[in-house]
Amino acid sequence: MLLAIDVGNTNISCGIFKGPRLVKQFDIPAKACFKTHLIRKLKDVSRISASIICSVVPKQTPGILRNLISLTGKTPYIIGKDLLVPIRNLYHRPKQVGQDRLVNAYAASILYQAPLIVIDSGTAITFDVISKKNEYLGGLIAPGMEISLKALKEKTALLPEVKLTRPRMLIGKDTNNSILSGIVFGAADLCSGITKRIRQRFGSDILVIGTGGNICLIKEYSKLDIRIDKNLTLKGINLTYEYGIKKRI
Repeated sequence: MLLAIDVGNTNISCGIFKGPRLVKQFDIPAKACFKTHLIRKLKDVSRISASIICSVVPKQTPGILRNLISLTGKTPYIIGKDLLVPIRNLYHRPKQVGQDRLVNAYAASILYQAPLIVIDSGTAITFDVISKKNEYLGGLIAPGMEISLKALKEKTALLPEVKLTRPRMLIGKDTNNSILSGIVFGAADLCSGITKRIRQRFGSDILVIGTGGNICLIKEYSKLDIRIDKNLTLKGINLTYEYGIKKRI
């Protein structure tokens, strides 16, 4: 079985795959002890035949690499180094694109009908566009809702830190609800507005795929028709592994 690992800024998402099937999924907080949590989650490490890492946090990667070698006895593959995401990348400087965004685009191009917009709502909110020819065209990056909440707390003298949840109303009647309304409705309208602009260029029938920890809030408050695939990134890591290994054989 394959252990797929998506190293993000907030969480490290892990998936156990048996061929194309996702058998188990779990998250480990980025600030937690990765090895300890992984041992707790994996009852039988010996069943892991290979592992693969997709990371947007370079400082975390070497430690996770060492832990996986120690636990499995095998050196993991690293996306972007050992295996490349097999999608045509039309960025002016292709190496600038985060591997997670390419993985999402590749998974969407395989699992859904292009052209596509992929909205990933996590630490950041990213929009990635895939053409009818399954090319990665580029996208947009905006602050995520959690970052925005923290920025208000850190950069103002009087505003409190607010936990991200559903706002009770559009027009807040106290500071906490005013902040929540501004952040959630603001992010939702950002997604609606950006999607509308992209559709004006590529057609109103372009499918929107959503992923990331906060995508359900985006869907609920934007009223966008979003097809949610919470494990899109892990699926893309697995698909990249399968393509890369078959190419080597």
